[in-house]
Amino acid sequence: MMRLPWFDYRAPRSVDEVARILAGEGAGAMLVAGGTDLLPNMKRRHQSPSTLVALRGVADLKSVANGAGLRLGAGLTLNEIVKSPAVRARYTGLWQAAAQVATPQLRNMGTLGGNVCLDTRCTYYNQNHEWREAIDFCLKKDGEICWVATASKRCVAVSSTDTAPALIALDARLRLASLAGEREVAIADLYRNDGIDYLTRKPDEVLTAVLLPESTGWRSSYWKLRRRGAFDFPVLGVAAAARLASDGTVEEARLALGAAASRPFLVDKAGEFLKGKRLTDEVIAEAGTLVASRAKPMDNTDLDLYWRKDVASAFAGYALREVRGDDMRETRIRVARQALQ
Repeated sequence: MMRLPWFDYRAPRSVDEVARILAGEGAGAMLVAGGTDLLPNMKRRHQSPSTLVALRGVADLKSVANGAGLRLGAGLTLNEIVKSPAVRARYTGLWQAAAQVATPQLRNMGTLGGNVCLDTRCTYYNQNHEWREAIDFCLKKDGEICWVATASKRCVAVSSTDTAPALIALDARLRLASLAGEREVAIADLYRNDGIDYLTRKPDEVLTAVLLPESTGWRSSYWKLRRRGAFDFPVLGVAAAARLASDGTVEEARLALGAAASRPFLVDKAGEFLKGKRLTDEVIAEAGTLVASRAKPMDNTDLDLYWRKDVASAFAGYALREVRGDDMRETRIRVARQALQ
């Protein structure tokens, strides 16, 4: 049985108290909300914080403000996001992404902020301590070599968050707090393409809210590739959002890729290509090709990396067809079945 290491446990009741604890404890402190990713990692000795700072008792992190845009507290569970009528109606891509994370039991615990800040994953990293010790530890934890790309000086562990690509496509912003005050950043700027140092969030900062912009005229969609129809992390995620004119012309578009690098990212060329065009099958196919050209998966997760790259164009097409208004329910069922074959 894998056991948790010893740690001190703090249960603050306000964001200010969280900030004071983080500032005082330094690098030895880690935040825990639902714990669905951190606690298994601690059991495998990926992380061994001296202090866990629990966020579940901080009421401000559970708040929702509905206006021209939408402010979602980072402490909202994923199931609370899924149950939100405002999210489902106005930010469909985020609703779809949250609904496809793990299982209902894990979504009851896991939070929006936790999924946004999810640790990167790798076949060689996400094993127990004894397994990793037997092959010699990897670059991400305790070792000096990347077993995926042995000549690489950078860890290539993959970003496996579902909500981040959807939020990037939606042009969301994040609010971070520390003793120095609050700051806002575009969600795309939260991530680095580095499997170890993958977040720009400072050690003494806590993510407090996700800020979604005004949604009038926008449609969005998120498509996830995984081996099983539930539970699994994505091995490819494609999010699309577009603002359409009354005649169907794309006024603005944003497409984002997840699980194809150490960070989720915006595919700028695809969005620029779509601007001013109607979402015909030919235009969608070309946009899919542009998305696939940016997908550079590594052989460090499930399914064949070349196939994952190849299907990026198809998944971008599915997302854009859904944005166009096509009924994609049968396609979603077929895609889920094909992944199992």
